[in-house]
Amino acid sequence: VMTQLPAIGFAAWSGTGKTTLIEKLVRELKARGSRVALIKHDAHKFEIDKEGKDSWRFSQAGADMTLISSETKTAIIEQRSRSFEENLGMIHDVDVILVEGYKQENIPRIGISRNATGKGLPHDVKTYAAIVTDDAELFQKGITVFGLEDISAIADFIQNLARL
Repeated sequence: VMTQLPAIGFAAWSGTGKTTLIEKLVRELKARGSRVALIKHDAHKFEIDKEGKDSWRFSQAGADMTLISSETKTAIIEQRSRSFEENLGMIHDVDVILVEGYKQENIPRIGISRNATGKGLPHDVKTYAAIVTDDAELFQKGITVFGLEDISAIADFIQNLARL
């Protein structure tokens, strides 16, 4: 069952400033009273349960799933990959889901391009709902474009896209 929560993706080459932009947008959306979730696909084998910690020890012992909960946060560590749909299904009680990675999923996407990287956008400009860039040429393409520091305007765009 697909969630009805709006999900908006971000696409850029590594080193473009995706994480920094998303971080600023989370702060802005939170300041506006929105509840925000983030789903990130990591191409590397990330470690959330550090060596020696209880959760790591349980995983090493063969636990398929470990749930850790405290007064302030809860984490679930599952020893398998999950589909984008499964991950979406885990998200609840938020207004919008920001997605980093999962390039193949059919969700609106904001492309980020920074001249300093010399790489441009990872996909055709027409595949994006909007572009965030410092490349003046992209402002001429007849597509919604924001500057790298236009956080308030980008947040407006996301809220409009998510119908918040």
